[in-house]
Amino acid sequence: MKTAEIAQRYLDYFEKNGHTIVPSTSLVSDDPALLFVIAGMVPFIPYLSGDVPAPFPRAADNQKCIRTNDIEEVGKTPRHGTFFQMLGNWSFGDYFKEGAIRYAWELLTTPEQDGGLGFDPKDLWVTVYEEDDEAHDLWREIAGLPEERIQRLGKDTNYWSTGLPGPAGPCSEIFFDRGPAYGIDGGPATDDDRYVEIWNLVFMQYEITDVRSKYDFQIVGELPAKNVDTGMGLERIAFLKQGVDNMYEIDQVRPVLDAAVALSGKTYGADHADDVRFRVVADHVRSSLMLLADGVTPSNEGRGYILRRLMRRAIRAMRLLGVEGPTFAVLFSASRDAMKEAYPEVAADWPRISQYALAEEATFLRTLAAGSENLDASIAQAKSSGGSELSGAEAFLLHDTYGFPIDLTMEIVEEAGLTVDRGAFDTLMAEQRARAKADARSRKRQLADTSVYRDLRGRGETVFTGYTDLETASTVLGILHDGVPVTRATEGQIVEVILAETALYAESGGQVADKGVIVGPGYELEVIDVQKPVPGLISHTALVTTGEVGVDQPATTVVDAVNRRAAQQAHSATHLVHAALRDTLGKTATQAGSLNRAGYLRFDFSWGQALSDATKSEIEEIANNAVQGNLEVTTRVLSLDEAKAAGAMALFGEKYGETVRMVDIGGPWSRELCAGTHVTSSSEIGLISLIGESSVGASNRRVEALVGADAFRELATERAIVAQLSTSLKTPKDQLANRIAELSASLKAAEKKIAQFEAKALEGRLPALAASATATGPYRLVAESIGTAASGDDVRSLALQVRERVGAGAVVALGAEVSGRPVVIVATDETARGAGAKAGVLAKAAASALGGGGGGRDDVAQGGGADVSALPAALAAVGATLEATTA
Repeated sequence: MKTAEIAQRYLDYFEKNGHTIVPSTSLVSDDPALLFVIAGMVPFIPYLSGDVPAPFPRAADNQKCIRTNDIEEVGKTPRHGTFFQMLGNWSFGDYFKEGAIRYAWELLTTPEQDGGLGFDPKDLWVTVYEEDDEAHDLWREIAGLPEERIQRLGKDTNYWSTGLPGPAGPCSEIFFDRGPAYGIDGGPATDDDRYVEIWNLVFMQYEITDVRSKYDFQIVGELPAKNVDTGMGLERIAFLKQGVDNMYEIDQVRPVLDAAVALSGKTYGADHADDVRFRVVADHVRSSLMLLADGVTPSNEGRGYILRRLMRRAIRAMRLLGVEGPTFAVLFSASRDAMKEAYPEVAADWPRISQYALAEEATFLRTLAAGSENLDASIAQAKSSGGSELSGAEAFLLHDTYGFPIDLTMEIVEEAGLTVDRGAFDTLMAEQRARAKADARSRKRQLADTSVYRDLRGRGETVFTGYTDLETASTVLGILHDGVPVTRATEGQIVEVILAETALYAESGGQVADKGVIVGPGYELEVIDVQKPVPGLISHTALVTTGEVGVDQPATTVVDAVNRRAAQQAHSATHLVHAALRDTLGKTATQAGSLNRAGYLRFDFSWGQALSDATKSEIEEIANNAVQGNLEVTTRVLSLDEAKAAGAMALFGEKYGETVRMVDIGGPWSRELCAGTHVTSSSEIGLISLIGESSVGASNRRVEALVGADAFRELATERAIVAQLSTSLKTPKDQLANRIAELSASLKAAEKKIAQFEAKALEGRLPALAASATATGPYRLVAESIGTAASGDDVRSLALQVRERVGAGAVVALGAEVSGRPVVIVATDETARGAGAKAGVLAKAAASALGGGGGGRDDVAQGGGADVSALPAALAAVGATLEATTA
C-alpha cells in the first residue's frame, strides 16, 4: 500500500464519519516560539487552547512536520525522520475518549478491502496513563484487548502538556508488535524497537497551573469543553504496511537512498555505518526538498540554518560514502519524483527549488575545500612538532567557522596517522548548545501568554474596515496593561486596546502597521503599533495621551491618511517591482520577503548572482512604465483554489485561509494574493527609484527603492549634487563620469609619486640612523623617531635596512606617525635574539606606552596606539625593556 494511499484512506474514513478535512499548513509555523510545525497539533493550538473558537466540531488532516531535536538518531533507528507526515483527527468539545478509541480501532483493524488499514488485532498493544481507568476500561470494552496488552505508564510517556499553564490531559498510545525477530518480549513498556508506536490519542480534559516542569504542575479542574488531539505517523504505518524494515525504505524515501547507492557504487545492506549514511541522505534530502517547497531558503540563522544544516549533513554523508563531487542534481530529482504525487508543488516549483539546492551544494563544497586546506595545515603542524593529536579546539574551529563536520575531520586525521581530542571537542560543542538553549529559553520567556486574548477572541473576529474607510466607530472590548486585563487606562499609560472594529491596518505581509489615533468621549490614544496576537484578533498598542479610557466605551479609530497613502504607494510598488523582476529575470525570481513602509520598499527574491547595472535599469524602467500606464488596481475575495486557478502568486511562507484576497495590477500582469492596502491605480504611486541591490544569502538578492515623494526628493538631491559637480569641474553633465575617472587616475598617480619620494627620503636617512646605534649590553640599539611616513610598510622596510647596516647584535626600534596614529616597528638580528631580545616583547612594551597593542614574531614586530605625542616614551620603553634582559 503506497504512502499516499494510506493517507487518503485515513482522510476518507474520517470524512465519512463527519470530520471536516483540513489541508496541511506550511511547514513554517505561525507560532513565534516555533521555527517549524513540529507536530500535527501545532496548527490547531489556538482551537485546542480556546484562544480562537474552532470553526468545526471535528476535523481530520495530514499535516507536514519538521523536527530535528533527534537528528543524531536519523538512520540509526527504523522510525526517526526529520520530515514526517502526521495524520490526525480532532474533536473540539464534540466526542471524547470513547469516540477517539472507537474510530482508531475501527480504522486500524478493518480489512483493506473494506477501506481500512488491515492490521491484525493480535499485533496491537496499547498504553494508557496509569491513573486513567476510563481509557483502560474503554479499550477492554471496544477493542476487546486482553489485560496483558494494555499497559499503564507514567506521566513521562502518557501525559500531555505544553509545559505552560493551560490545557493538559492523559494520552493513550497504540503500538504494533513487529515480532520476536525484532527484539525482546514485554510490550511497549520495554521501550524496545520491536514495538512501534503508530498512534497517539491525547485527551485534553484538565486545566493546569503552577507549572514547575512538563510533568510537575497543579491541576485546577476539568476544561469546560474537552478536546481530542490524535496523531498517527504516516511513515511508520507505511513501512509496516509495505513490509520494509524502516521508514527510509518506503516508496516516498527509498528512491533517494537508491540514487545515493548508485552514485557511491557501494551496496546497501553490506556495512552498518554506510547504511546509516545512506538513510541520512535519503531523509535529509527529502526534508530539504519539502522545506524549499514551503519557501525556506538556506541561511545562517533561524529556519534557514536548519535547512542548511540538513543539506550539509547530506553532503557530508555522501562524502563519507566516497562521493566528493556534486550529487544534489540527482538526489533532489529522485526525491521530487517520489513526492510529487502527494505534493504536486515540488514538481511545479522545481526550477526555483533546484536553483537553491544546487547553489547551496556548490557553496558548501567550496567551504569543504577551504576547511580541508586548514585541516591539512593543522595536521602538518602537529606532525612537525612531534604531536599525535589534533586539539579539540582546532576541530571545533573547523566545525564552527567552516562548517567542517567532526566525523569528516576525524576520518581525515586518522588517515594521516593522528587522532582528535574528541572529548575536548564535545565539551566545546556542549557549551555552545547550552548557550543556544539558554538563548531559546530566554526568547520563550519573553513571549506573551496568548491565553489573555482567549475571551476577547471568543467574542468574534475584529472587523477590519480600513480597505474602504480611514475612520471607524467601534467599542472597546478589552484593555491589557503589561499583559494583564484591566478595566481602565489613564493618561501616560501604554496599553493594548482591543476593539470590535478598526480602520487601522495590523502589520502583516511585509506592510508595517498604520499610524493613527483612537479617540472617544474625554480621551485620546496615540497608536504605537497594531498587531494580530492570535488569528482573527487585532490589538492596538497605544499611549493614553489625554483622559481615561475604559472597557465598553465608544472608540473611533482614525488613520493617519498621509502615512497610509505613502504606505499604499510602497506596497503597490512592491508588486510592480516583483512583476518587473519576473519579466526581466524569469519566473524563478520569486519573492522571498519584503518590507513596505511609507516611501520605502525592500524586496528579497530568489536569485544567485548580482544584477548588472543594465538589468537594474531595465527593472526600474518596466516598473515605472507600469506606473505611467495608469493600470487599474482591483481586489477580489475568492477561494484559494479559484485564485490559484486564475494564476495568482501565493507567496512562500505565507499562510492562507479558505478564502483569500487577490490583488490585480493591470490584470494578470501582476496578480498576487495579498491582504495589504493598495492604491486604486498605478499612477498614484508616482515614481519608483531603485537605490540599492545586494546579497542576502547564497541564492537570495535584495533590491531597495524609494517611492513617491521620497523618490522625488532623493532624485532632486542627486540632481543638485550633479549640478554642483558640473559647475565646479567645468564639465557638462554627460561627461562628468569620464572627468571624475580622469581626476581619480591623476590623483592615484600623484599619490604613487609622493610615496616614492617619501620612500627615497627615508632611505636617505639610513646612514645617520645606523650611525646612531648605541651599545646596550650585548646589543647595539637604534631607537629613533623618523617623523611621518606614508605607511607602516615603509617604516618596516627602513627598520630592516637599518638592522642590516648596524650588524651583529642589532636591535632597531623606529617610531613614526602614519595617518595620524603612532606606529613603532622593532627588528632584531639573530645575535640579538640569541642574547634574549625578542621583537614581539619589545613591541608590546612600546605599544603599552602608546595606549594600544602590539606584538609579532621574534625577528620583527609592530606596536601602535592612539597618542602620537607618546612616541618618545614608547621608544624609551623599548630601551628600558632591553636593558632588563641584560640584568
